[in-house]
Amino acid sequence: MIFLGFSAGLPFSLVSTTLSAWLADTQVSLSVIGYFSLVGAAYSIKVFWAPVVDRLPLPLFDRLLGKRRSWMLFAQLGVGIGLLGMSELEPVNHLQELAWLATWVAFCSATQDVAIDAYRIEAVAPQYQGAMAATYVFGYRLSLLVAGAGVFYIAEYQSWHLAYEAMAAAMLVGVAATLLVSEPEHAVDSRVRQLEERIETALGVTQDSSCLARLVAWFSDAVVSPFVEFFQRNGKAGVWILALIAVYKMSDIAMGVMANPFYLELGFSKKDIADVSKIFGFFMTIIGTSLGGVLVVRFGIMRPLLLGAVIVAATNLLFAALATVRPDIMLLAGVISADNLSGGIASAAFIAYLSSLTNSAYTATQYALFSSLMTLPAKLIGGFSGDIVADYGYYAFFTYSAVIGLPALILVMLLMRSGIGSDARER
Repeated sequence: MIFLGFSAGLPFSLVSTTLSAWLADTQVSLSVIGYFSLVGAAYSIKVFWAPVVDRLPLPLFDRLLGKRRSWMLFAQLGVGIGLLGMSELEPVNHLQELAWLATWVAFCSATQDVAIDAYRIEAVAPQYQGAMAATYVFGYRLSLLVAGAGVFYIAEYQSWHLAYEAMAAAMLVGVAATLLVSEPEHAVDSRVRQLEERIETALGVTQDSSCLARLVAWFSDAVVSPFVEFFQRNGKAGVWILALIAVYKMSDIAMGVMANPFYLELGFSKKDIADVSKIFGFFMTIIGTSLGGVLVVRFGIMRPLLLGAVIVAATNLLFAALATVRPDIMLLAGVISADNLSGGIASAAFIAYLSSLTNSAYTATQYALFSSLMTLPAKLIGGFSGDIVADYGYYAFFTYSAVIGLPALILVMLLMRSGIGSDARER
């Protein structure tokens, strides 16, 4: 799971924050950099093809590797090829081609996420899921370090092109892990099957064996049933839960789009950014995630979830303050430490919350829904971040990114006050 987590996290930075730094370093305008962040929308709409990954076997690959591993390998090879293609381009002269390849990498990466989530749930017994998730997150964070600090070091002393070539080769870590692990068993839940049959009956396709009827039945089982099950279990509160998922990470993700261009404009070198933002920030994130896990065990899910929403929005104001003072490497380290520590706490609480909402029968599809909702609004808003910085400056942008964290605070408090989400679900 460490190796699979590494493979999942590697392309994420390479089509988001690291890519924005490459574009900024080659004098691409801030507005264009902001629009490039829309590439990450692939992670937010993966729910639309998650049922296909969850249910449909890949020809040839499936017979050799099994359903989960075949999708994982297909996605990993797609990411590697896309990164290799990006490494051959000069951003200023080939922006359109770079955008298409970055979109392909994001699509393959999101597909890999869906397949690995499904594998993780099916590979071991429920009592080991916590350990699986923890090792996956560690591998994911390690890859963010490599795709961040590693790329910055190579770019500083060699070139961005060589850096992206090296990252394409690093995807072989995930390929090797996929080939070495065993295909998990695919258990069938009788209660889920009953739900699917009731929905098929309501659609009138149970007695019809035509091709269209079979297609409708497949769509019903793979797409409709996971959503019906979620609202059947949560009732009207499901709307408020989905709204919270949609806005919880908005402040953090929207701010991250302009972080690296901000550091470069302050005058810090790529080596400074790698030293402070990537390596030091990596360890602060690990500490924050561990602390968040302890808080969840000690206080349940909802109170740490509220704390995470508060401190993530608050640390964005520290960036606003940083934009008004003379650049200083120690001050940068302090602000980044606070940001990564708070982000780690919030992430641990949020992952625990999402996990508590998922039915094991539809883990891949429902988790894809949650993670898509988690990032889509933020990615859409982040697309305009370059325009905001260009028109109003970094101080106004970071203040704005803190303010858009307020809806998450309100929704967490509403769910806590109504008694929805924590105590009953944790028991």
